[in-house]
Amino acid sequence: MSTSTLNATTFEAVAQKYRPIFERIAEGAVDRELNGTLPHEQIQWLKDAGFTAARVPQEFGGDGLNWEEFTELLIELAAADSNIPQALRSHWAFVEENLYHHGLTRNGKTGDRTEWFKRFVAGEIAGNAWTEPGQGGVGTVLDERDGQLVLNGTKFYTTGTIFAEWIDVLAKRPDGSDVSAYVSTKTQGIETLDDWDGFGQKGTGSGTTIFTNAPVDAENVFDFEVRFPYQTALYQHILLIALSGAAQGAANEVAKQVRERKRVFGHGNADTVSQDPQILQVVGEVSAKAYVAAAATLRVGRALDRAFNSRLEGDAVEKAANVSVELESGLAQVVLSPLVTEATGQIFNTLGASSTSTAKSLDRFWRNARTVATHNPFIYKARIAGDWAVNGMEPPTVWTIGEAGIDDKRHGQAAAS
Repeated sequence: MSTSTLNATTFEAVAQKYRPIFERIAEGAVDRELNGTLPHEQIQWLKDAGFTAARVPQEFGGDGLNWEEFTELLIELAAADSNIPQALRSHWAFVEENLYHHGLTRNGKTGDRTEWFKRFVAGEIAGNAWTEPGQGGVGTVLDERDGQLVLNGTKFYTTGTIFAEWIDVLAKRPDGSDVSAYVSTKTQGIETLDDWDGFGQKGTGSGTTIFTNAPVDAENVFDFEVRFPYQTALYQHILLIALSGAAQGAANEVAKQVRERKRVFGHGNADTVSQDPQILQVVGEVSAKAYVAAAATLRVGRALDRAFNSRLEGDAVEKAANVSVELESGLAQVVLSPLVTEATGQIFNTLGASSTSTAKSLDRFWRNARTVATHNPFIYKARIAGDWAVNGMEPPTVWTIGEAGIDDKRHGQAAAS
């Protein structure tokens, strides 16, 4: 199975279905930022409109977007509010996991994820519960008690779970093997807290989730080692989208603010700020950086499409595609993390001291970009890219986070943080 590329007319029809919702989301972004309001209502709008099934093939009721097309729409959403694509980050990965395995034959059994596609089309979404606080490793246990599988443990950075109907949980069986367990958020014994205290991306719902003898259905337990192989690149891609959206949102806002600004400095270059060539240069530089961010992110989207489509083309082709998308997402991260942080800080050079007013919340673009840039540290990605270029060393595709020696298995917690 592959998701077909839409023609330009069809894609535009899909995009027009969602753009009015993006505009409504943008209208309340400052209020949500100032009041600390999570975007429950805004995510519900997207669920109701079918956006959370945008990658689901049309034959199952979704929009059938490929990753390049979907990336374009996600950047537009991130420009409206960069919190929301990240809040849905684990959902996009969960959809991809089901798309990847649908129709694949493994151990004589062909995967059928039709029921999950139906849930996505109905507006059900998934959050994650992978990363653990403190020392790290996987301390959450999936065990059997009185004939029932149950989860026990505490997870941090459970991005999007507070908005979701399902949770994708990384846990260990008593024998030490890692599993993914899909569990409904309505299950008894699950508590999700809104305790993320970062200075940016405050609306992502990235808090703590606690499992206390939470029941799990056996058919919703899968070996973690058979997860779709480009998952780390996909998780990083959503952060690139958030960065690109922050840059575009800043570019849109600074252009609007300069266009409407009445006050001028006596030692400026024109009677209005909108005609001052130095101010226009800064606005142009911010716009250019937003353009480059989007272009790089779209290219990673194309690499994701190649990775997805390679699943039926043999091991060698699939491996090459997976290495490529991991490298491309890392290269984009190395460049965009500082570039977008710089661009979102530049906007204050155009508007004077009034631009720092809390009521304007223009600093949200920088804070959001700076926060996104801390994930899966980009300083490591430059070394990895260099090691590939010089020595042909393949990039790691999953990794742990926590104290050294706690868990030697590379289960990929950092990719979902």
